[in-house]
Amino acid sequence: MGNHDSNGGVSPKGQGLAKATRQVSNTMKLGVMASAIALFLAGCSSSSDPGSLLETSQVVGTMTREALNTSAAAPLVGSLAKCDVQVIGLNYLTRGVKGEETNASGVLLLPTGSDPACKAPLPLLAYGRGTEVSKARSLASMTDGETGALAAFFAGQGYAVVASDYLGYGKSAYSFHPYLHSDTEATATIDAIRAARQVAREKGQALSGKLMIYGYSQGGHVSMSTHKAIETDPALSAEMGLVSAAHGAAPSALSTALKAATPVLYGQVFITYAVTAWQKVYGTVYAKPSDVFKAPYADGIESMLPSASTTFEGLLAQNKVSPDLGDGWLNAMFTDSFLNDLRNNPNSGMIQAAKKNDLLASGWTPKVNTMLCAGSGDPVVPYASAQALAAAQWKSAANVVTVDVDVQAKGFAQQLWAGQPATQKARYGNNIDIYTRIEYHGTLASPLCFAAVKGLFDQFK
Repeated sequence: MGNHDSNGGVSPKGQGLAKATRQVSNTMKLGVMASAIALFLAGCSSSSDPGSLLETSQVVGTMTREALNTSAAAPLVGSLAKCDVQVIGLNYLTRGVKGEETNASGVLLLPTGSDPACKAPLPLLAYGRGTEVSKARSLASMTDGETGALAAFFAGQGYAVVASDYLGYGKSAYSFHPYLHSDTEATATIDAIRAARQVAREKGQALSGKLMIYGYSQGGHVSMSTHKAIETDPALSAEMGLVSAAHGAAPSALSTALKAATPVLYGQVFITYAVTAWQKVYGTVYAKPSDVFKAPYADGIESMLPSASTTFEGLLAQNKVSPDLGDGWLNAMFTDSFLNDLRNNPNSGMIQAAKKNDLLASGWTPKVNTMLCAGSGDPVVPYASAQALAAAQWKSAANVVTVDVDVQAKGFAQQLWAGQPATQKARYGNNIDIYTRIEYHGTLASPLCFAAVKGLFDQFK
């Protein structure tokens, strides 16, 4: 699921790559709004085709080969960058939860340069970012850590890369973000792919037609949702040209995980986000917020995420959600009746909503070569109710490979801990076990999966 700091880098509590790569260098009310959206769209686009650009794409800047080769990410990439990378902002037409027209923003990373790898028809990688708290953040930024990592690992090596900011973020006029809502995660990504292909044509850069998809944490749910949507629709399958996919720490069995009603690290943000988003999507999770949330958290909870004014850390520091990083947040925030309903009532509104977005429940099996990557010690996305279940369901599929990076992650923790200054170690009580738990999902396992996925995709490039 994950989060990012206000500067676009990855916080210690996040799941992106930016902080990890920095540390390696030292050793990641719909009516009114719908009318506004309609006016916005009418003024920006003459096409109603999903993925159509609503404004001219904007080159934010160029990351040079030299900058990529001296970046903090470089030691993990495995080879020198071949290409400079243009960072191009996108604003495109997509659809909301009821199929209504709206918009989303995102980024296209386009290789440039004299090396043949930068000029030949390029493969396209569609990337799903993790959970974001800050509403304004867009990946179309020269200083965004996740964008920089994508440039170093993929675009600098000759991949075109596109990533959506999703509904409700960046330039999107949508009134909320439908968190962990499979359908709109898929449509936002598919329409970003269409927008990216349009921009590549306009800039005279040929694409090969080969598509790859990857995401981590919420982004893993996004990538898996997109993968499923493409492979279960013959027209989309023909259009997209998917050749390989990977899903990192993907919460692929949401109903199973929620039925357990056990605390996970930072679940006070992730579960709160799912509860309030699914209520907005389906209207059946609760009658009023206090049915789910205890005081003082019920007040204002429905408008908290995404936030125009605070970061992930701010939510905890301001007690917008419980600041408890142990197991106490679950009972501190959620009512007994809600938790009992999760555990014992298969017809609860929350479980029924989860089933609609549960990617293992449909019986779909991936067709293209697919990697599932996670760490079995992950305290954020439980391995047993995510990767292990997916691996068991698809164990007879020869095209699906499972990668567990737990051993490497713990070794990585030792390496990074050794390079931490005393002031940083003090933040974790001078305890490497606490450090490993806090950093496991985003700082340790995430970059290891990123490297593994690059190894897979390079075979199909």
